[in-house]
Amino acid sequence: MTAERTGTVGRGDDDEVHDTDVERPLGLHPYPGMDRDRRWAVITGFLGAVLAILAGFLPVHQDTTRVQWTAGPDYASVTAPLVSGRPLDLTITAPCAPLAQVPENTIVFSTLPEGAPGRISDGLVVQRAEDAAGDPVIEVAVRNITLLSVPLSTLRDPACETLNVRAETGILVAEFTGLERDPDDADDAVRAAVPGTMRPQVTGVFTDLTPVTAPDGLGESTVEVTVDSRYSSSPTALKLVLMVIGVLATLASVVFLHRLDGIDGRSHRRFVPRSWSRLSGVDGVVIGVLGFWHLVGANTSDDGYLLTMARSAGPSGYMANYFRWLGSPESPVGWYYEILRVFAEISTASPWMRLPTLLCGILSWLIISREVVPRLGRLARTWRGPRWTGAALFLAFWMAFNNGLRPEPVIALGALLTWSLVERSIATRRLVPGVAAIGVAAFSLGAGPTGLMCVAALAAGAREFLSMARRRARVVGWAPILGPVLAVGLALLYTVFADQTLAAVLEATRIRTELGPSLPWYGEKERWEALFGVSADGGVARRFPVLLMLMCLVLVTAVMLRRGKIPGAAAGPSRRLIGVLAGSLLFLVFTPTKWTHHFGVFAGLAGALAVLAVIALRSSTVSLNRSRWLVWAALCFVVGLSTATNNTWWYVSDYGIPFSDSFPAVGGVQVQYVAFIGALVCLLIAGLIHSGLVPSEPGAALWRRVRRAAPFLRTHADTPAARRRADGRSRGIGGTPLTVVAFSVVIFELVSAVTAVFVQSPAYSVGRGNIRALSGEPCALADSVLVEEDSNDGLLSAVGAGPEISLGAGVVNGFAPNGLPDSITVDSAEASGALATSESGERDPGDGVDAGTTGGRGAVTVNGSTVALPFGLDPDTTPVLGSYRRGPQVAAELTSAWYELPARGANRPLLVMAAAGRIGNGALRIEYGRPGRVGATGPTDFEVMGSTTPIDVGPAPAWRNLRIPLDSIPEDAQVVRVVAADGNLDPDQWLAVTPPRNPRLRTLDEVVGHTDPVLIDWVVALAFPCQRPFVHNGGVAEIPRYRILADRESSSAANWWQSAGGGGPLLWTRQTVEAITVPTYLDHDWARDWGSLQRFEPLDPDATPAELLRGSEVRWGWTTPGPMN
Repeated sequence: MTAERTGTVGRGDDDEVHDTDVERPLGLHPYPGMDRDRRWAVITGFLGAVLAILAGFLPVHQDTTRVQWTAGPDYASVTAPLVSGRPLDLTITAPCAPLAQVPENTIVFSTLPEGAPGRISDGLVVQRAEDAAGDPVIEVAVRNITLLSVPLSTLRDPACETLNVRAETGILVAEFTGLERDPDDADDAVRAAVPGTMRPQVTGVFTDLTPVTAPDGLGESTVEVTVDSRYSSSPTALKLVLMVIGVLATLASVVFLHRLDGIDGRSHRRFVPRSWSRLSGVDGVVIGVLGFWHLVGANTSDDGYLLTMARSAGPSGYMANYFRWLGSPESPVGWYYEILRVFAEISTASPWMRLPTLLCGILSWLIISREVVPRLGRLARTWRGPRWTGAALFLAFWMAFNNGLRPEPVIALGALLTWSLVERSIATRRLVPGVAAIGVAAFSLGAGPTGLMCVAALAAGAREFLSMARRRARVVGWAPILGPVLAVGLALLYTVFADQTLAAVLEATRIRTELGPSLPWYGEKERWEALFGVSADGGVARRFPVLLMLMCLVLVTAVMLRRGKIPGAAAGPSRRLIGVLAGSLLFLVFTPTKWTHHFGVFAGLAGALAVLAVIALRSSTVSLNRSRWLVWAALCFVVGLSTATNNTWWYVSDYGIPFSDSFPAVGGVQVQYVAFIGALVCLLIAGLIHSGLVPSEPGAALWRRVRRAAPFLRTHADTPAARRRADGRSRGIGGTPLTVVAFSVVIFELVSAVTAVFVQSPAYSVGRGNIRALSGEPCALADSVLVEEDSNDGLLSAVGAGPEISLGAGVVNGFAPNGLPDSITVDSAEASGALATSESGERDPGDGVDAGTTGGRGAVTVNGSTVALPFGLDPDTTPVLGSYRRGPQVAAELTSAWYELPARGANRPLLVMAAAGRIGNGALRIEYGRPGRVGATGPTDFEVMGSTTPIDVGPAPAWRNLRIPLDSIPEDAQVVRVVAADGNLDPDQWLAVTPPRNPRLRTLDEVVGHTDPVLIDWVVALAFPCQRPFVHNGGVAEIPRYRILADRESSSAANWWQSAGGGGPLLWTRQTVEAITVPTYLDHDWARDWGSLQRFEPLDPDATPAELLRGSEVRWGWTTPGPMN
């Protein structure tokens, strides 16, 4: 940053900075070589601009991928899940004669495997079936439409040659070639054509045929799939060279403009003043808090999303939106994610990945304290109070919104830097800082849509900048100025089209808009509704800084409107700061998504605004006693609104946080009530003062009057000089209230985070995970989640009873082996905050429920039940009893046999039982005992020592694993038994149980490992940095072996976001694999619903990955293979 001064800072009685008088006389004189610099500024500037525009049209090497499957001789099914869902085109060829000999009820070809829910509705099937008359036919069906149904006799006609099926953009054709057909017959039996986009979904090529069952000659059949790999591209040598030339030309144009700036005859100063290296006390506090929060503080909701994108970008070849929009690239925004990609190649540990965010925070504060504050006037430079208030509000914003991987920290820095450069350009009367501001604004917009706020900073200084440009244009002309301005402003296009084409980016934009969410400007209310909701989006930490910023904005604007300026502050920068913030709030309306984490972009500007607000509080406008009470009322109201919510954070960041499920309170009294009462009292006093019912002077002033009237009460403090000093100190209310309140919230957040570490210990917390990462253990939650690899391992043995009767060996009334509904419906888990969307109604009410836990029918169990058992429990060894019955319900009770407790071990800390239904308090207990009186063998041989209620984390009434820590059962207990009672006759109130088990547990990190591909939901991905996310390349994805999900509420929203309707990975995983929930528990935090682990079993276990035929083609920027899907 330059240290140039205009010589006007601090001048004038009211310390106003006259920095907007850019028309005042300034000598502009040609210098030797100026004509050369002008020419080169024009050439390099316009060359850089033109090449930036051409970047999207220049050719790229586009990877091509094809699947070419020949039926014989192995007739082996292959998998190739397409990220886009549907191919560019698909061609099937099969000879007629062998088709006529296919065995009955045989799938000849299919693009989805048997058992896929969309095999008929989404895929393509060629099969031997029967028509309505029962005659055998060869049927071709695509997406629920039967294209052809041809009798076998027709296929045996010697004229019939081949079956050809061709699906491409705009049309789907199926025909049997060689047969005579009437082109005018609309009901042609041997040819069908369907216009429109009817391409089937493809996850591979599957067949029921084997070398034994396949007719001779059918091995010549082929299926060819052209994969949509339009985004897998890289620049050609021509494009690379021209972009390099364009970047160099842009930089050169700025250099020449810098030289032309020298026509004013002034020397150039240091870019970064020496004062930047001197740290003050407030600097130390801010940097210290940022560093400490980096280790123990909460993260943001999308951190896992961006981490997975960065990790998969290398193998994929481009920065894809991994969880939605059919794998579309992040262009035109997202250059910042490439930085994360580089960091992820070194380490995926959370403290390391978030290091750019920490650096942005430190740099933002340094700009505030060294560039912004001095330009706000004398009081801002000389009075320490405003800096502390600015620091407090800056920290409140940064800690709440910007401690993750999202781009808001970069945009916050960019907005602050843009405005700072605009102010420098105006103060120094130089063009280059203004041009640099244009470049920073462009790249801020390229980091995310909220970067549009930087346009407000440019608009705020546009008049002064244009005035300067006009004066210089009289000497050097307009072309040398416009060239660099255009080149710098368009330089972002080099990053947008670095490896993508204009056509690809336009298609990606279309997909994002069509699939959504993409809300119009009038949907802005969604953001504010989320902010004022009781959720992580509207927690204390997020709500407070936004409301305090709005209060400061209203306060500063009111003083400015009343006085025309803020005494002690620079008028120009103050007005522009207000304009930037007001404009930014306006531009925020036009972002397509309405999440509250976007408020993080205001962190830097809000800190600067707080500095100005403290100065405004000293104004005589606020010196009236009525105005002071109004300010106090507003501050109390902000505190009340901010604390009328939970102190909740995202996912694991919420573990152990005080008041995470309740409103903050002190001594049992909620803070919101105290604050609102304080606001009402302050408003009442202000009203009384306004009405004249109470004196308008404060008590201290009244006392001074009394002392002046009574000479015997006077002291040395009543001298004229002392009275002047006292009057000066009493002007306004100062910034202490703002500072104290803001720092109180900051301290509250710090204490909450530290408390969470100690409360959770030795269980997982964010702070504990980050500290372990610094010590070389970066796997975070994966080291704390314990997994049952084998749910049948550890099933307890009943004493004196076999498994077929063990559950009912004691008392059994009303419980039966099939005492469960045919299906279990779980209440909808409504997401809140950023996880909620306007399309929440589209979510399945069962979303977020563990796979395989909603009932159904399965293999017969050892006690004769046909209930489908969850969690991979073996029906040959696991009985089940339930209290539900069809028709009128009856009271039911159950006492099982005694089960022998095994020897305790460190890797077997829990007693677990699978249960279903709505289990009320005391409805299900585990009794523990020891050998009792001598008698006949049976359950009565043991005495009951006590009982305990299992921990139930839900969701009811689905199957879930109830758990009891063994350390809560006395060590001398040797047996346990199940005692259940269901006295509620409501058909929805029932329960079902299986025998207890004492499973062997291993950490998720040990079970899943670091090499197997995993679908790690975006909510949880930052907490599982060691597990490898599945990758896709050339438009084809690898099939994951596991899936890691968040808690029920979060996984419900994640399922919707990643669904087929949104173009996410569930589009093809649900058509390829069956999910089996693996029982898991959070170590030493047994009652926590941390999430779940699913093991993926292929629907066709014999299918192998297809061999991909890869190639490359040169495509110009306007070339497109057609719309996706």
